[in-house]
This record gives sequence, C-alpha cells and structure tokens, in this order.
Amino acid sequence: MNKTNRCSFGIGFFLTMRRELTAQELHNLAMNIVGRELEADGFEFMAINSKLKKNPQYVCLKEKILHFIVVRNIEFPLNPREYDEGLMQTVKNHAEKFEARTYFAGVGLSNAADRTEPLYLDEEYIVDYQGLIEI
Repeated sequence: MNKTNRCSFGIGFFLTMRRELTAQELHNLAMNIVGRELEADGFEFMAINSKLKKNPQYVCLKEKILHFIVVRNIEFPLNPREYDEGLMQTVKNHAEKFEARTYFAGVGLSNAADRTEPLYLDEEYIVDYQGLIEI
C-alpha cells in the first residue's frame, strides 16, 4: 500500500509524490525492530535514546543483569553484522563501569522493489537483522 501526496495541476491531473525516509526515520525503524525483539526476549527497558549517534540506544535489564545495546541502520549493500570497533569499545568501557554487558544490533534495511533505491514512506522494505552481537 502506497501513501501518496497529491499536487493538482489543473482539472483531473495529479502528480504522485514519494517521500524518502530521513536518517532519523531509518534509525527509528531499526530501533523498533530491535526493541520488539528485546521485549519478546524478556528485556526490561531502563532507558531508551532514539537520537542519532547518541549511545547506547537501549539500556535494559534482564535476569538482574544490565545490558547496553547500540542500534544502527546499515544501508545495503553493507553488512549489518560489521560494526565500528572503536565506537563499540568506547561503549563497552562505559558499560563496564556499571557492570553491564554490551551489544551491537545492526539492522540492514533496503527497498523491496529495488535494493539500490532508498526506502520510501509507506512502501515495502527488506529487513536483514540477525540478532544481537555481544562485544
């Protein structure tokens, strides 16, 4: 189902406009995918930060253990299992001060009709998410 915005040019003629998702919207989509999995796996959310590049995105509690989780939207054709080792080491060092475990959650998102095209609002997309990677 495509949502369309219409711009009228005279009687009976409409132009369909597609809107590309912003970086923040892609980040929020990736966070929603990971958040649903965390919730289903019994994680309790202590803090959520949806701002781009503000880490970690999730601070969770499960079985009395604290977890810091960094979420990233990874553009096709990059591998969503590869991460910035320097960033993740920085987050891990911070997590250790709280005796927390650290994870990376890379979510590959691509346009279902053409993987080389961007994602558009209300259009189908492909998710490549293989779970948390412990650091």
